Amino acid sequence: MPFSTSASHDAAPGSSHSLHRKDLSAPALRTFFRIAELWGLSTDEQMTLLGVTSRSTFFKWKRDQDVTLPKDTLERISYVLGIYKALQVLLPDERAADAWVRQPNTAPLFGGRSALQRMLSGHVSDLYVVRQYLDAQRGGWA
Repeated sequence: MPFSTSASHDAAPGSSHSLHRKDLSAPALRTFFRIAELWGLSTDEQMTLLGVTSRSTFFKWKRDQDVTLPKDTLERISYVLGIYKALQVLLPDERAADAWVRQPNTAPLFGGRSALQRMLSGHVSDLYVVRQYLDAQRGGWA
């Protein structure tokens, strides 16, 4: 399930939009941490993908998922989830799908680097580009 991260979710604390982000945050984090484990991501890699620079914040999120994530973090998790889903469709062998993110890729988008290296630039746009690439390989957004 994609996480909705439209601009309307920047509402003031206590509003229904803020509550919506709170409702999405715990399931989003649980899903992200499961994918991170399957992909064998280090703590630093996880932090980069989440867009969090504070180790204390990261470990708080990992320990106590009763938080309201920033819109940017929910967007990042949504892209990671979409990348994971697309790989599961494209590569039905789960181990191959999970390993793909670390494999060197000759597609012009990656220039011989892995998709994970591209995603670890720290820019949410690189997560988007990898997701878009995989969705195109699948034949669309289905």
